[in-house]
Amino acid sequence: MYNYLDFEKPVADLDAQIMEMKKLAADKDGLDTNDEISRLERRSEQALQDIYKKLTPWQKAQVARHPDRPHFIHYAARLFTDVTPLAGDRKFADDEALQAGLARFQGHAVAFLGLEKGHDTHTRLKYNFGSARPEGYRKAVRIMELADRFGLPVISLVDTAGAYPGVSAEERGQAEAIARSTAEMLNLKVPVVSIVIGEGGSGGAISIAAANRVYMLEHAIYSVISPEGAASILWRDATRAKDAATNMRITAQDLFELKIIDGIIPEPLGGAHRSPDSVVEATGNIIAAALKSMAGKDGKTLRQERREKYLQIGRNL
Repeated sequence: MYNYLDFEKPVADLDAQIMEMKKLAADKDGLDTNDEISRLERRSEQALQDIYKKLTPWQKAQVARHPDRPHFIHYAARLFTDVTPLAGDRKFADDEALQAGLARFQGHAVAFLGLEKGHDTHTRLKYNFGSARPEGYRKAVRIMELADRFGLPVISLVDTAGAYPGVSAEERGQAEAIARSTAEMLNLKVPVVSIVIGEGGSGGAISIAAANRVYMLEHAIYSVISPEGAASILWRDATRAKDAATNMRITAQDLFELKIIDGIIPEPLGGAHRSPDSVVEATGNIIAAALKSMAGKDGKTLRQERREKYLQIGRNL
């Protein structure tokens, strides 16, 4: 049984009827409910199609935040082998929200970065809901320096509402750490591929997404601030997040049109959480194609192309 979002209520009602019919058939031997179940299943799929072909930006934000959506650890488990995690920033502590290390991707050595949100109360607290502290971004700099030294491509998977805004993080130089991580990625002489798999929130996201190739899942969002935060600033009313989401142009489709990202990875009908394995496979294929397209390019060219990519954003609109 899925966790249904508010706007999916018509589908939830039909799926509840299907389950009731299946239970009834199991309780009463000989009762043939196959035709009725098939009819309801067709109606449920059609209802889901009708809803998802006209999602609003705010609804896409809800899908991007779905509690069952696959997170970084799900992608890493399927895409990477021979994983050697990196821990700590050699200055203060280890930040588990930002995962980093060395691994093999389709047999090739790579460095990886990923923001992990957690999937239940225990893991959400462990990973601080995907909001990294300064030591997380300093750890990212460590792995990027290693990647540059040994000529390893960097793969990053982004899923965060934003960097941790607490007093302790500010005391330890949150802004400086984010800026240094962003600068380090922009200066790398190796191929860099980033995927926004859920939320891409502000500097907490761009610090590991200043890549040569940036892709988003179909229902992911990417923005300078959350819709709730923007609504609180613009109208002093967080309940107007729906209006903010529409005006901010945070969807993958908007960002592709604005030439901020390089492509969109399709999701199964109903969102990535309905078929996680297929989404992970599609993401792996995109990463492989992106790395192949940059194979053979020297470090100076890769860095220059990255520089030009970001300087061109907003110039040709």
